[in-house]
Amino acid sequence: MRVTVIGSQVFCVRIDSDVLDWRTDYNRLTYTPVEPPPGIEQSLHRYLDCFGLVFGAFDFCVGEDGQWWFLECNPSDQWYWLEDFVTDQAQLHQQLIDSMTANGSLRTEPWKRAVEIVARHEFLRTGFFRRVDGAVPSAWAPVLGGDAGWLEASYEDESLVTQIAGTVMPADIRGQIMRTPTSSSTLPSLVVPMLEDLWVEPESKVLEIGTGTGYSTAVLCARLSKEYVTSIEYDEEVAARARTALGRRGMYPTLVSGDGLLGYADGAPYDRVIATSGVRTVPAAWIEQTRPGGLILATIGGWLGSSELARLTVHGDGTATGPLLNGQVSFMLARPHMPPALGLLPDLSEGKEREAIIGTDALNDWTSRFVVQLAAPHAHRLTMERDGRTEHVLVDVESGSWAALYEEDGRCIVRQDGPDALWDAVEEQLGRWRAACTPALEEFTVSVTPQGQTINW
Repeated sequence: MRVTVIGSQVFCVRIDSDVLDWRTDYNRLTYTPVEPPPGIEQSLHRYLDCFGLVFGAFDFCVGEDGQWWFLECNPSDQWYWLEDFVTDQAQLHQQLIDSMTANGSLRTEPWKRAVEIVARHEFLRTGFFRRVDGAVPSAWAPVLGGDAGWLEASYEDESLVTQIAGTVMPADIRGQIMRTPTSSSTLPSLVVPMLEDLWVEPESKVLEIGTGTGYSTAVLCARLSKEYVTSIEYDEEVAARARTALGRRGMYPTLVSGDGLLGYADGAPYDRVIATSGVRTVPAAWIEQTRPGGLILATIGGWLGSSELARLTVHGDGTATGPLLNGQVSFMLARPHMPPALGLLPDLSEGKEREAIIGTDALNDWTSRFVVQLAAPHAHRLTMERDGRTEHVLVDVESGSWAALYEEDGRCIVRQDGPDALWDAVEEQLGRWRAACTPALEEFTVSVTPQGQTINW
């Protein structure tokens, strides 16, 4: 590592070589702008202050364990300047920080400093997929690291898909792919407020469920230091790429490949648990591995596509309770919590019809759809054309019950069949919610006990 300090400014470049004595052939070196780990900058400024210097070019080597070893300080004017890339990257990074500060998604100085340290493009070097405009069904095209627009997109406040169909990475294809995204780099204006809502303290031990690209893991390391951060990733290839990206930044938290729903007992107890993948129910293992008084921050949702962030406090009796936090937060569901294949549809021409008390609008509003999920937690939703009209269909994949709704002469008609009257249960739940004056999601409370999870308002 070459770290150049000019006054208060610090410029760090990683120098890689495929030969032992890198000085023998400078053309075989590669240079990558990086950020030094927390604490290095302060140490270098103290070093220069001791000798009355305002400039220094510091050389370090980095061990396999991520430990930085100081070699020398050259007070003369030798450096390698990656002017265009460094300038563009720094400007884009600062623009993102300014935007997040202005819109209120970056609220506190400790987290602002952490975001300043972590360069998002470093965690997108293997590329991402961009949605193809106008494609039906949805199609995705790869954008590789270094491609035109790659750097700029890395600093847009958008979620970027990094894996398709469980295995396909951007470098694996040419052209387009029409499959379902399975991993992404979440937009920073969602990730950072979540981290702030975790209410960490200086030495909080944090378990992160869902390493993903490693960006949020790096921000946690920058805020807390690596020894307080454990992150677990279900997909081994995704985990390997995150490990590499974090290593390039000199960050070496505890990284685990495995089922995040089981937590990581070897590092327990934790002060905080944060999940960057959605769940239908909060796993018991997370509660068991969190100390009493600790917090769990997780997105709770369902198969109808409505979800919300919950902050639960763990109690000494092995239970956890807490509110939903407003914001319409959505993450990809953890793979074991994703819906099963729908399979063969039931005969939708059967069943009993009646005029619906509550119509299909309840399926279009975020909050009311969340309430519908509470009444029909195992239901898929699909829209189809039948007999010249649009029908909105719910199918319970466990019981086989179903309900189909359509508009006719200004009325909403429901037809349903199966062991349970599915839409009756939905109307009953929505009726209770409306009778309570339609409380917002932040007025809902989640309770998790050994007997299961309940959500009430």
